[in-house]
Amino acid sequence: MPSLKEVRNKIVSVGSTMQITSAMKMVSAAKLKRAQDAITQMRPYANKLKEILQNVSSSVDVSENVYARPSVNKNVLILTISSNRGLAGAFNANVIKKTNALIAGEFKGAEVTVLPIGKKVTDAFKKTKYSISGQDLPNNGTQLLDKLSYELAGPFMQMVIDAFLNKQFDKVVVVYNQFRNAAVQVASNEQLLPIVATAGAKASNADYIFEPNQDYMVNELIPRSVKTQFYKALLDSVASEHGARMTAMHKATDNAKAMQRELKITYNKARQASITKEILEIVGGAEALKG
Repeated sequence: MPSLKEVRNKIVSVGSTMQITSAMKMVSAAKLKRAQDAITQMRPYANKLKEILQNVSSSVDVSENVYARPSVNKNVLILTISSNRGLAGAFNANVIKKTNALIAGEFKGAEVTVLPIGKKVTDAFKKTKYSISGQDLPNNGTQLLDKLSYELAGPFMQMVIDAFLNKQFDKVVVVYNQFRNAAVQVASNEQLLPIVATAGAKASNADYIFEPNQDYMVNELIPRSVKTQFYKALLDSVASEHGARMTAMHKATDNAKAMQRELKITYNKARQASITKEILEIVGGAEALKG
């Protein structure tokens, strides 16, 4: 049985850890509320804009729409969004696994480049052959998550769009954790470029009138839609991160409470054994004196 001092030190240590995890849980809960409001307000707009532009793009001649050119899995760019911090359960591991699954499955045999957004995914892919090498792509993905805003996400995505238009890549895909609720985050992938019709959607036969003109639609609204989809993925990932961290810290706090309770039982048993031993020694000494 461990000494009383060892058990007492463990109880103090577990109590300190429990205070930290409880504080982190409350901080994540406060941040989650703001992040959840942001993604729930953004998602309907982004989804509807994507649907409209997909329908409009289907009526535009492919030769005139550089954002909807025929897609081949030759040169693929994967934007993987993780977080800059840990202690969020399987949040970061899920997007890394999802990216590796796409590389080994759907994009097997293709030249794949991973553009990391977040410190954790940067560390995971920086020593692999999929890391950025030579392409004119943004390299501030870690800083992008520190002060997330559309003003920063727009220019970041514009560099990716330019690389697609210059035919450095045939396909651009984003991998992120989609926010469902505080306890559920789903690792998802979404094709940003080229623009394709939603799976199962019926082809539109409508004859659209473009105002001011078709060039404006292609050159202005489609890139704006792509940037909006990317920004939505970032908001989804941030909300998922706070939800995953809040859940992980809640479980860690519960585990610390259980461990502290067991240590207190062990401490009381050790203390009781020590007191019993002392009493036996006193009684034994008293009997020896009588003898």
